[in-house]
Amino acid sequence: MVGIPRYRPHAGPALFSAGFRPFFLAAALWAALAVPLWLAAYGRGAVAASVLPPALWHGHEMVFGFAIASVAGFLLTAIPNWTGRMPLQGWPLAALVLLWAAGRLAVLGSAAIGAPAAAAIDLAFPLAFLLTIAREILAGRNWRNLPMLAALALLLLGSLLVHLEALGVAQTGELGNRLGLATLLMLISLMGGRIIPSFTRNWLVKMRPQERLPAAAGVLDAATLVLTGLGLAAWVGAPDGEWTPWAELLAGIAVAVRLARWRGLATVREPLLVVLHVGYAWLSCGLLLLAFNGLWALMPASDAVHALTIGAVGTMTLAVMTRASLGHTGRPLAAGPGTKAIFLLITAAALLRLAVALSGGRTELLLWLAGLAWSGAFGLFALFYGRPLSRPRISGTAAPPI
Repeated sequence: MVGIPRYRPHAGPALFSAGFRPFFLAAALWAALAVPLWLAAYGRGAVAASVLPPALWHGHEMVFGFAIASVAGFLLTAIPNWTGRMPLQGWPLAALVLLWAAGRLAVLGSAAIGAPAAAAIDLAFPLAFLLTIAREILAGRNWRNLPMLAALALLLLGSLLVHLEALGVAQTGELGNRLGLATLLMLISLMGGRIIPSFTRNWLVKMRPQERLPAAAGVLDAATLVLTGLGLAAWVGAPDGEWTPWAELLAGIAVAVRLARWRGLATVREPLLVVLHVGYAWLSCGLLLLAFNGLWALMPASDAVHALTIGAVGTMTLAVMTRASLGHTGRPLAAGPGTKAIFLLITAAALLRLAVALSGGRTELLLWLAGLAWSGAFGLFALFYGRPLSRPRISGTAAPPI
C-alpha cells in the first residue's frame, strides 16, 4: 500500500470531494426505494414504464443499480491508496454519478424512451467506470488489483445480457443477472479475505491482546477463492446442472472453513467488526442453500438466492459503507444506536426473505416485511449518514485504510 495524502484541496461541494460520498448515499437511496417499487408491482406484470418484467427489473436494479454504486464508492476510495494517485473529485466525479442516475431512470422508463435508448444510457455508466478504474490501475502500475478490471468488465457484460433480452435479441436476462451477482460475490470473497482478517487482527491487538489472532493468508485462502469461483461459475452457466450442487457445496464448505480461521467470535462486542464476519457467513450459507436445494429441492431457487443477495451482498455493503463513512469523514469507528439498528434490520430482512419458503399462505406478507426491513436498513443509512457524507471532513483526523 502506498502512503499518500488522502485528499487534495477541494473547493466545491463536500459531497463530491471523494467517491464514497455520493455513491454510498446514492446506493442507499436507490436500495431503499427500488424494493418497495418492485413489491408494489408484484404480480402485475410490469414495473412502472419498464420493458423488463418485474423479477428481471428487480434483479437488474439490485445488481447493476444499487450494488454497482456501492462498488464504485468503495473502489474510488480504495484505489488512491493502492496506486498512490489522487482520488477522483469534483465535476468528473459528479458526471459519473449523473451517468449512474440516468441509467436508473432510463431502465425504469424504458417503455417510454425505447429499449435501445435505455440500453445505451444505462450501459454508459459501467463502461465509463471501467475505463476510469483501468486508467488509475494502469497508470499506478498496480498489477495486484488487475482482477478488479475483470470484475467490472463482467458487470458490464452482465448488464448487456439483460438489455439484449429487453431488445428482443436473446433470452439472456436471467443469465446476465446471475453473472452480475456472481461477480459481486467473488468481489466479496476476494476483498473480504483482505479486510476482514486485517481489521480483526488490528482490533484484537489493540483491545484484546491476549486473544489468538486470525490465521495468516495461505494455501487455504487461495483454494477457497478457486472453489468459490468454480461453484459460482457452475451456477451461472448451468444452474440446473447435475454437478452444479456439488461445486456449490464444496465452495460453501470452503468459505465456512476460511471464515472460521478469522476469529469472528472474539469480535461479538464490536458491531462494526462482527457485521463483516456475519456478511461473509451469509456467503457460505447462500452457497450451501443453493447446493442443498439443487440436491433435494427444498425451496424455490429464488429463495435460496436471497441468502446471497440480501444476506451476503446487503450485509457486506452496509458493513463496508458504515465503517468507511465514519472513518473517512473523521468520525470515531463506533456503532451508535442508529448503526446497530441498520445491522439488525438487514439481518431481519435476510431471515424474513428465507422464511418465505415456509410461509404457506403468508408469502406476500413476508415479502413485504422483508422488503420493509431492507428499505429500513438502507433508509436509516441515508438518514444517519447523509449529513456526514455531504459535509466536510472533520479536521485533524487521519483517514484509515478502507
